[in-house]
Amino acid sequence: MPNTALPGETPRPDPLDGTASSSSPSTAPAELTDAQKAAITGLFGSIDTIATELGDLFAAAGHELALVGGPVRDALLGREVHDLDLTTDAVPQTILKLIDGWADAVWTVGIDFGTVGLRKGGYQLEITTYRSESYQPKSRKPEVDYGSSLYEDLVRRDFTVNAMAVHLPGREFIDPFGGLSDLRERRLRTPGRPEDSFSDDPLRIMRAIRFAAQLGFTLAPEVKAAAADMADRLRIVSAERIRDELTKLMVSPDPRVGIEHMVDLGIASCVLPEIPKLRLEIDEHHRHKDVYEHSLTVLDQAIDLEKQRDMKPDLVLRLAALLHDVGKPKTRAFESGGRVTFHHHEVVGASMTKSRLSALRFSKDVVADVSRLVALHLRFHGYGKGEWTDSAVRRYARDAGHLLERLHVLTRADCTTRNRRKAAALSRAYDDIEHRIERLAEEEELNKIRPDLDGNEIQEILGIKPGPMIGKAYRYMLELRLEHGPMDKADAIAELRKWAEEQGEL
Repeated sequence: MPNTALPGETPRPDPLDGTASSSSPSTAPAELTDAQKAAITGLFGSIDTIATELGDLFAAAGHELALVGGPVRDALLGREVHDLDLTTDAVPQTILKLIDGWADAVWTVGIDFGTVGLRKGGYQLEITTYRSESYQPKSRKPEVDYGSSLYEDLVRRDFTVNAMAVHLPGREFIDPFGGLSDLRERRLRTPGRPEDSFSDDPLRIMRAIRFAAQLGFTLAPEVKAAAADMADRLRIVSAERIRDELTKLMVSPDPRVGIEHMVDLGIASCVLPEIPKLRLEIDEHHRHKDVYEHSLTVLDQAIDLEKQRDMKPDLVLRLAALLHDVGKPKTRAFESGGRVTFHHHEVVGASMTKSRLSALRFSKDVVADVSRLVALHLRFHGYGKGEWTDSAVRRYARDAGHLLERLHVLTRADCTTRNRRKAAALSRAYDDIEHRIERLAEEEELNKIRPDLDGNEIQEILGIKPGPMIGKAYRYMLELRLEHGPMDKADAIAELRKWAEEQGEL
């Protein structure tokens, strides 16, 4: 989990104690305590030379320049700063002239939006002309207007904690909207009315949810209310931008918080409509309040298992944990005696997952992997007390392929029963199958299983030309390999000839 402790919450001096910065509409330097000044100075560290040189370049040309947004926020939170965002009154063409010969590399892919990217001394920087973005009611692309002052730029930013700046080269700290105080309170507010902020860029609704999960912030009441009222505006935002915010949310320290906000505020209906539909869908074991709560618990337990297994935050695994039961509402059936069933919900759920993630423009690999995990998540429940043959274990591992480790985690996480005896039995059973897979892998190189005869050998033995029959024979020999393990060459040839005779090929 990233270090989001403010300086005052460690033994070092607390720059957030003392007078808060002015919340009046002015970019005059805020009154800072000595500790706060030290924290601002600490923003720079290894970028001191870069910041000074760049600030001097712009000042000499009569232009303003300020470090702004995420880097300022993250430094005050004690989080590591990697990339630098700056803002200026200079237009993009002027920016290009000023950094010509100074930057190690320059790119202009964002120049239509007023942004020039560059690399200097191992750091990536983006310099953006003072601007505001807004969407027309039915537009999916923002309209960008250049501003003339830093205040105009800051007031149109998403949240107060991102509307703080440090002026260069003088290093004055600028906080016109009380962002420093909001950092201290772990509170998310907007510089102006949240309705105006969300109207300017509806994606900010998703960003608010993501910050809650990523940084542990609470949403101010007016922010919650505006997000709920304006959630439908997210439909004009491109799927790619929604996907990127959802990805950041899912790999955050506490994605459950974000998902709950999305559902409670009606945002999920525009992004992941399958999730709120899980509410009140009592599962077949009658052990959970509803499938929605069960799915969030599985997500939490998958994250715990990630940590236990020294895995990095895994987008594919977490999406699979969240979506593994999305097929239940469509497959719910009532049987005699009041029993509720969800037959084949894993098959239906895999199809639904594929459709939803594709609509959100996730990569083909992510779509395929998450859908496959959803399809496989019930496979283990036929294992019982270890009655599976070695061939069944081989198939389980082979079907999972490169997703085997994730399937292990997902299957274990899917056990949310409060019956300790049952939970212990399931855990022992999965310990057993994992051990058997490891043993078979050592003995047979399970992940490299091939038939005992390859395609060329099959063609030569049967005396047939390349064609569909070679593939059919290959698959038959693979099934024999999975069922019985390795065979010697003579037995494999005999089995192949016997099969070919039954097919009328000999």
